[in-house]
Amino acid sequence: MTAQLPDLTPEQIEALFTRQDGAYACARWGRPVAPIVFGVQDETLKTVKGALEAVMTLAGHQMAETDPELGSNLMFFFFLDWDELLEVPDLDRLIPGLAPLVARLKAAEASQYRAFRFDDQGGIKAAFVFLRMQGAMAQMPAETLALTQAVQVALMWGEAAFAETSPLAVLPETGATILRPEIAGIIAAAYDRMMPLAADDKSHALRLFARLQAPAAGQPQS
Repeated sequence: MTAQLPDLTPEQIEALFTRQDGAYACARWGRPVAPIVFGVQDETLKTVKGALEAVMTLAGHQMAETDPELGSNLMFFFFLDWDELLEVPDLDRLIPGLAPLVARLKAAEASQYRAFRFDDQGGIKAAFVFLRMQGAMAQMPAETLALTQAVQVALMWGEAAFAETSPLAVLPETGATILRPEIAGIIAAAYDRMMPLAADDKSHALRLFARLQAPAAGQPQS
């Protein structure tokens, strides 16, 4: 029995991992994910970690309390104004060029930014997620926000991957927010043990496409 996933062409999958310069790039985590969240209350912290656990379970990837090298290798920062990042102790050591980056994000009125670090094999070694809780971002339900961010940090996607279409969908029958089946399928396929940690060749999209024809895995719900 084949998966009942919406049809995605290899070209559509390729587009999800195409950079602004036209290059193809996809990477997954190469080590267990050890998250930490700054700037939220305990209830939101539980929501964020719960969403991460759901997506990592879908991927068949492990989470951990700590990373032996870095302590925490996935950091979420919630704040109201980009300038607040300049006051975080030692953040400029984790994010080189922090001051000019903040200036660019302010000028662009950006609501979010992600930075990745990679290991020797090209797999994701660490990630930093910055979320400015103003406007539409602040109005988003915590569960929806958390699941969206968990999806976007599970893989290194192209910058425009979800610019026009959310990775989530709402079930009309119940109103529940779920991960779109085709996106869940891509994440699961990318974490297939036969797939590389990282790829910069467009043939990788064809391999993901082939795996989307396999039986579907479960998907997280918020």
